[in-house]
Amino acid sequence: MKPMNLNRARKARARAEAKRQADENAARFGRTKAEREGDRREAERARRDLDGAKRE
Repeated sequence: MKPMNLNRARKARARAEAKRQADENAARFGRTKAEREGDRREAERARRDLDGAKRE
């Protein structure tokens, strides 16, 4: 059996756990800032168009 550097193994395990957590978070909250901003602009434009078409 080959000797193993325990610090390297511990850090590799920590990196794998952090990657797993990051993937989980990306699946949960995975919209980019640009996507959120685009949706916000689209909703604002739709609201403006609707307000402009209102009858008094």
